[in-house]
Amino acid sequence: MDPHADKPRLDEFSIAARAAKELRTGMVVNLGFGIPMLVSTFVEPEREVLLHSENGVIGFGPVVVDDPDGADPYCINGGGQPVMKTPGMSFMTHDQSFELIRGGWIDISLLGALQVGVNGDLANFQVPGKIAGSLGGAQDLAFCAKRVVVLMTHQDKHGAPKLVERVTLPLTAPRCVRRVITDISVIDVDADGLVLREIMPGWTPDEIRSVTGPDLAISPDLVEITL
Repeated sequence: MDPHADKPRLDEFSIAARAAKELRTGMVVNLGFGIPMLVSTFVEPEREVLLHSENGVIGFGPVVVDDPDGADPYCINGGGQPVMKTPGMSFMTHDQSFELIRGGWIDISLLGALQVGVNGDLANFQVPGKIAGSLGGAQDLAFCAKRVVVLMTHQDKHGAPKLVERVTLPLTAPRCVRRVITDISVIDVDADGLVLREIMPGWTPDEIRSVTGPDLAISPDLVEITL
């Protein structure tokens, strides 16, 4: 039995809300599949963040949830969800979209993950037990974005740590992750290893360590997660 089963944890929307605090006015930001797609809901218009999708749309707004009948089926994010149109949003071909990625124009890539290694290695495209994975644009984004931030649960459905000493799943990209935002922590990947920067209220640093694979240094400026 998981001794931490009754501990408070952020849900997916709360993880996305915390991730939105990473974004600054003028940034070009790619939202990967899964939790990262929820981040568009929490980006205030006054920040003028340009949200980018591999399918060729840039500058889109939140996912349309209140008016599905009024959604434009041709205005979608990378996961096929209809998104709000915003002033100045643009469309481009698929190859032009990847030129932005490979040209280094993406300031932050927010990606989901199955495992993150202590050195920043990323595995996020093949679920264990599946015959084939779905790489999509993750490899390009992991290699070419100026900064990669992973959004994921701290543990898998079996309770095993997703932050590991060595990635054992098929590798998406090596040494690319700089920050991990989970349901109980914010952890940076530094040259010397993992550093706990923010902690979920109701948890102690030792409890976070107990559900993290590698050794975890504690920042002297450790604070509680706020949304």
